[in-house]
Amino acid sequence: MFTYYLRLAFNSIKRNPILSALMITAIALGIGASMTTITVNYLMSSNPIPHKSEQLYYVQLDSWSPYEAANDQNEPPDQITWTDATNLMKAKQAFRQSAMASTGGVIEPAGQDEKPFMASIRLAFSDFFHLFDTPFLYGSGWSDSADSNREYVVVISKATNERLFGGENSIGRTVRVVGKNFRVVGVLDEWVLVPRFYDVTTGPFHETEEVFMPFYMKQELELTNGGNTNCWKSPEGEGFMAFLQSECVNYQMWVELRNDDERAQYMDFLNNYVTEQKALGRFARPLNNRLSNVMQWMENQEVVADDAQIMMWVSFMFLLVCLLNTIGLLLAKFTGKAAEIGLRRAVGASKTDLFNQHIVETAIIGVVGGILGLGLAYLCLEGIKSLYGEFVQNLVGLDLVMVACAIGLAIVSSILAGLYPTWRACNIAPASQLKSQ
Repeated sequence: MFTYYLRLAFNSIKRNPILSALMITAIALGIGASMTTITVNYLMSSNPIPHKSEQLYYVQLDSWSPYEAANDQNEPPDQITWTDATNLMKAKQAFRQSAMASTGGVIEPAGQDEKPFMASIRLAFSDFFHLFDTPFLYGSGWSDSADSNREYVVVISKATNERLFGGENSIGRTVRVVGKNFRVVGVLDEWVLVPRFYDVTTGPFHETEEVFMPFYMKQELELTNGGNTNCWKSPEGEGFMAFLQSECVNYQMWVELRNDDERAQYMDFLNNYVTEQKALGRFARPLNNRLSNVMQWMENQEVVADDAQIMMWVSFMFLLVCLLNTIGLLLAKFTGKAAEIGLRRAVGASKTDLFNQHIVETAIIGVVGGILGLGLAYLCLEGIKSLYGEFVQNLVGLDLVMVACAIGLAIVSSILAGLYPTWRACNIAPASQLKSQ
């Protein structure tokens, strides 16, 4: 029976090509606009590390001014100080932990014809690579001893390895960064985090860094600060070390806690640590420490921007307008088929048969409109990519989930739009139509 309805639907569409094309176009425009914004929001809010997002926690300590909170919501600062970062790492109270920071520096290629170039650098501890399950093409991360001994070792990205060494296995080779020679111990494979949650202060949708080196190189080489640096009071003294040991926040801290017991124990440790620091004249504010897992941290930092959500709802309103136009076009089309419907009723077709026939027709219109809408969404996303460049390249891709969502949304939308016109068509009195013929 379904095949029969399909045949009737295609014949009806071919008999009214202009009306059918207008309906398909209306649905395609609505789907294209809505899927563009849905895709961006979906990728912005997706879980970047689903297998362990509930075990990774971002650490916040309220080391801010006693006279005012760090923000209007009485939240702790979104980063911690050098003093706290190094103290927490020395305590080793979590299953895995890594303080980290962003910086940058010049890489000097060995080839005479190659020009030096600026590279983004992530300062971290050896646990960083285990915390975030970074994939390696060659080698691995550095050892714990490399952290404490401040060894000149680096992990480089795949792109950096191709640029410096032509993509060859570069383990053990030397790369000159910020004027110093470092030994390569690992080369990352392709690693794209969307969002890049481990440091949202430098941009949750930026690419991962080109070079990773031990955290204490910050002090060893007096590296510059990257990302946001906020201070509630001036450093006590002059020079790099005075600034490093100040109450300025510029460092992130992530820990891996495997269960609720470990989380509770680590929170107790944080509270005890702050209490000890209070005795030293720091942390004048009441206890306000936080542990946020990956998704909580992304929500806290509003990774999905308000304007993106507003645009999504505006696109849904546009889809609604398109559906209202489709309803009007379906009413016109089905009204024009009154004689045919009356004849079918007279020869024994039930209201259910007519209803199913016309719902199948609207579903076909929805499928075709959805496919065209996907094409429009793809063009819109490519336009966004060309307009904003690499900044949004990880936010403008249609995956299978989004394709299925687009087709499903188109079918549901078209069926909903066809309910009232179909109901009207099924209630046409056959006697009046036969008499008029």
